[in-house]
Amino acid sequence: MKENEVPQDKGSLESSNFKELCYAVNDKGEYTTASSSGWTPKTIALNNAIQEINERVEEAKIRVINNETSPIEYYMELHKMDIGILASYVGLWQWRVKRHLKPKVFCKLSQKMLQKYADVFEITIDQLNRIEHGN
Repeated sequence: MKENEVPQDKGSLESSNFKELCYAVNDKGEYTTASSSGWTPKTIALNNAIQEINERVEEAKIRVINNETSPIEYYMELHKMDIGILASYVGLWQWRVKRHLKPKVFCKLSQKMLQKYADVFEITIDQLNRIEHGN
């Protein structure tokens, strides 16, 4: 796209006085950088993605409250992680993390293992152990 065609739509960056850096072609046909305040299709896509993430977090929270999964799943979703990423952060095999998502297994985890998860999520063990209806 040409420099003068870089979108300047209202976007999520607009309210924070930030501009997004884009590549464009100048009058000489050379690539250059240009600032954009936003692009409506991108803003819509980002808003949809954020809404989907929030729904996944809420669904995980409900499963924790209903004792269908452990709080690890809630915090994993809240921090936008998947099992592979979480496993690498806590230094475990993925199958072990999956096992820790089971409430019966979670309640038997050692303090040391709980602390690993709490450290990754930057919370206390007490916060990890309970999900309140208001969170």
